[in-house]
Amino acid sequence: MHPALKVLITAVLIVIVTEVSKRTGYLGGLIASLPLVSYLSIIWLYAENDNKQEAVQIVSQHATSVLWFVLPTLPFFLVLPWLLKHLPFAGAMVISTAFMFGCYAGTMWALGKFGIEVI
Repeated sequence: MHPALKVLITAVLIVIVTEVSKRTGYLGGLIASLPLVSYLSIIWLYAENDNKQEAVQIVSQHATSVLWFVLPTLPFFLVLPWLLKHLPFAGAMVISTAFMFGCYAGTMWALGKFGIEVI
């Protein structure tokens, strides 16, 4: 698939999420929580590889990596709403993002301790 088409599809999804979120936060949150980017990436990884056995292996590895890296993003969504009640938007975003990156580092460390290689 042509990279420009991939960008267009991704941009359309972001616009849909933001427009729906303006009308109803819950539905916008539901759509945003769907693993649409991962879903599209998996489809493109598979479709663009002529060797389907290799494609399945790549998709499997990608899905496993996504699983491990989704977990440290969850605290961001716990911390951000609380911080927004106490700080300006920019500060809440910066601190929540820093916290998330700390969680990524902790996840990488923990996975390494258990012998799980993700990179």
